[in-house]
Amino acid sequence: MGLLEAKKVTSSYQKEADKCNSGMETCEEAREKAELALVEQKKLTSRWEERARQKGWREGSTKPNVKSKSNVQVA
Repeated sequence: MGLLEAKKVTSSYQKEADKCNSGMETCEEAREKAELALVEQKKLTSRWEERARQKGWREGSTKPNVKSKSNVQVA
């Protein structure tokens, strides 16, 4: 293999490595964004669950445990 051919092969490998690194950076950025979105979603879920508990919801309960403000009974 001549020097010129070796330089071409080296350049080709370097381009492939650069593309790979660029793809890895893009993937890492997307992973970080997804991780932040998940953290925010967990916070939001926690707030909704807390609000539901304040209104009488219990985890594992299939029937609502809601306290009625009126004394009307349904037959």
